[in-house]
Amino acid sequence: MGLKEQAAKGVFWVFAEQFGSQLIGFVINLVLARVLLPSDFGTIALYGVVMSISAVIVNGGLTSSLIRAQDVDDTDLSTVFWFNFVASLILYAIVFLIAPLVSAFYDIPILTDLIRTYALILIIDSFAAVQASRVMKAMQFKTAFKIQLPSMLAGGATGIYFATHGYGPWSLVYSSLAQNFVYASQYWLYSDWRPSFIFDREKFKYHFNFGVRLTASSLLDTIFNNLYTIIIGKTFSTRELGYYNRADSLKQLPITNIAGALNRVTFPLFSKLAHDDIALKKYYQNIIQIVIFLIAPISVLMVVVAEPLIRFLLTERWLPSVPYFQILSIGGIFYPIHTYNLNILQAKGRSDLYLRIEIIKKFVIVAVIFACFPFGMTGLVWGSVFISVITVFINTHYTSKFINYPIFSQFADLLPSIFRALIVGVLIYSLDHFFLINYGDFVRLLITVSLFLALYFGSAYLMKSKEVFILLDLIKGTRNKAAE
Repeated sequence: MGLKEQAAKGVFWVFAEQFGSQLIGFVINLVLARVLLPSDFGTIALYGVVMSISAVIVNGGLTSSLIRAQDVDDTDLSTVFWFNFVASLILYAIVFLIAPLVSAFYDIPILTDLIRTYALILIIDSFAAVQASRVMKAMQFKTAFKIQLPSMLAGGATGIYFATHGYGPWSLVYSSLAQNFVYASQYWLYSDWRPSFIFDREKFKYHFNFGVRLTASSLLDTIFNNLYTIIIGKTFSTRELGYYNRADSLKQLPITNIAGALNRVTFPLFSKLAHDDIALKKYYQNIIQIVIFLIAPISVLMVVVAEPLIRFLLTERWLPSVPYFQILSIGGIFYPIHTYNLNILQAKGRSDLYLRIEIIKKFVIVAVIFACFPFGMTGLVWGSVFISVITVFINTHYTSKFINYPIFSQFADLLPSIFRALIVGVLIYSLDHFFLINYGDFVRLLITVSLFLALYFGSAYLMKSKEVFILLDLIKGTRNKAAE
């Protein structure tokens, strides 16, 4: 099977998994948002910071090295497996010990037990990291689809049960534990590989030399991505953090589904094309244009319908999250540009440049946060958009040289979709504000969403936009591969 056919088949199954799991997760979160308080979600976000940092160390660069490396044998896999397992035990012990300090920092006593229980996920995930990397390396996304959906259902059912029985934030802990346990167990059932009692120092050194810089980059990225959670949780309140957390999660839903799903295909695909810059540029150019063609209208549409959408889905008590949701949706447009440019660096094996970029970006993030902090929560949220804009130029600095695709050439290809979305967004917002404001939320959403999508995609088709034909070709390819 050629790379184009393999990528098309991968896109179909990744989207099936992503949309299926996100749809289940979306319904589950709707139920939980109606049962739990905003402060419960804020509490979960606080201990999620500790877990995110720990998970990067366990599941970070070494598994990425397995995907990137051309020749991988049982010795490579076993070496990385045992490192991940031992690292997870050590990290669990560290998290167990520092949990009271985190609890004291936020002055939330329940955090100690929440963190210690939730941290068991580190050990559970270490058992599946290598198996998952083998599936991704082989681009066997159909298998990942079969694994993800039952995991989501198990976790969701567990969370809803405990939430409706008054367990508060503990329901989210039990939900995550159940989901990850089912997830890891299935990878062992589907995989025919089992770790041998082997640990090769040379193999470890090879993967570590690549992975340590990638892990350090991801660690920096995770810490700084969670700065907002840390600052809001410490300076404001868990309730305010809950509003921000739900707004960010709702914004991420379509962006993660589209850009995140394709990201899982692009890394192994770019790795296979790492030595052919012309082909790499062609694939990157088509992918980024398609993704922005889809994400730009969704991001603008979320700004337009934010108030009726949140009230309809989450009820009136979540309305304070509306302005955060609108601002964050604007910044979401830039997410795929960041991700795919960095994927090229990883595929090229330049984890040194990846780390350098991450360090530079952290100085930018700190500067923006200091500048925006005096303006309160709204200022901080706007700051995240400024950070997205600035870091686009940083992320594309090296990759534009590797594939001869400068940032301004990228923008020239992407701006038509963004401008079209903005123009349609202004028209639909005016219609909603002046004519539909007194209708019910469902009617407003039905009319505005339908008209927005019809105008955006209809105008793109009539103007014979390149992205329309690339997308139709991709859909045709994925349909054919799904039928095989």
